[in-house]
Amino acid sequence: MSLPLLHTPLYEAHLAAGARMVDFGGWEMPIHYGSQIEEHHAVRKHVGMFDVSHMCVIDVLGPDAKAFLQYVLSNDVDQIKEPLQALYTCMLNPEGGIIDDLIVYYQTDSKWRLVVNAACATKDLAWLNRVAQHMQVAVQIEPRRDLAILAVQGPQAREALSTVRPAWQTALRALTSFKAHVIGDTFIACTGYTGEAGYEIILPVGDVLSLWHDLIAFGVKPCGLGARDTLRLEAGMNLYGQDMNDLTLPAQAGLSWAVSLKNTERKFVGRQALEQLPGIGKLMGLQLLERGVMRAHMSVLTDHGVGEITSGTMSPTLGYSIAFARLPNSVVMGDQVKVDIRGKQVMARVCKRVFVRHGQALINP
Repeated sequence: MSLPLLHTPLYEAHLAAGARMVDFGGWEMPIHYGSQIEEHHAVRKHVGMFDVSHMCVIDVLGPDAKAFLQYVLSNDVDQIKEPLQALYTCMLNPEGGIIDDLIVYYQTDSKWRLVVNAACATKDLAWLNRVAQHMQVAVQIEPRRDLAILAVQGPQAREALSTVRPAWQTALRALTSFKAHVIGDTFIACTGYTGEAGYEIILPVGDVLSLWHDLIAFGVKPCGLGARDTLRLEAGMNLYGQDMNDLTLPAQAGLSWAVSLKNTERKFVGRQALEQLPGIGKLMGLQLLERGVMRAHMSVLTDHGVGEITSGTMSPTLGYSIAFARLPNSVVMGDQVKVDIRGKQVMARVCKRVFVRHGQALINP
């Protein structure tokens, strides 16, 4: 018997806005509000907003919080030198596989905030508590389901938020990438998932509906999971469960940069495995050179062996199909490969995984 789907505080607002709802990691979420393409272009050219309250905020508190996070995360939180600075990282299992990818925010040495993927939240919390118990450290691990998250993305994001919440203007103007600001009970972060300027507003559940309605009144377009997926793929950003899972090493997901090995004294979960295991396969970009659409799990034929697409789509910004693919280590940028699309071998070129940023194409057609 399947469990009932979970709902965010904006569920009724999605229905009222005409959203088509789907099951996403156990949550009933909007995939679009009529046109995924229009929502995609709204974010690239103007401003759109996403309900991401299904993601889980976890506060890690206590005198041992920093030491605990240094051990349980692949990236070294000691790199963070300023309050309210953010760091992208992975959380690994002892075999080096990715339990989840997440953002960690530093507030004080005894107060940190994690934002983890919705589908991973239950296992993440269980793992964090298990490691804390093993370490016997003085930390509190608090899931914050009393908070909602609204992502406002696009070149007009600051204008929209400054207009509907004038008290935030100074903070919004000062925020730069991977920084945050706190105003009362509201946590404003600048760590988006679309390749555009924007903000993630973490605020009490009781406050999110009024912000949603005020932004709609300004002209901000509600956007669903469909546009979120095409936007993040164009921007070269991984999706957990699609481009990686707990059997994937960071190097195989193009995430070696989220693993810090500089401090040889720092022991963290999975480090020993990463230092011993060779990474077989690497994640690279593909641009299709012929007609067709690349999709996940399609085979990629190269001169060095067979690879597999992990994420693929038709790029609304570029007008042709793009993909991420796990390819043999000997494959290099510029190689031409063949993608098996329903039994037909279609030519593609290997490229960087960042296709579009700030509305501009970063690869040649």
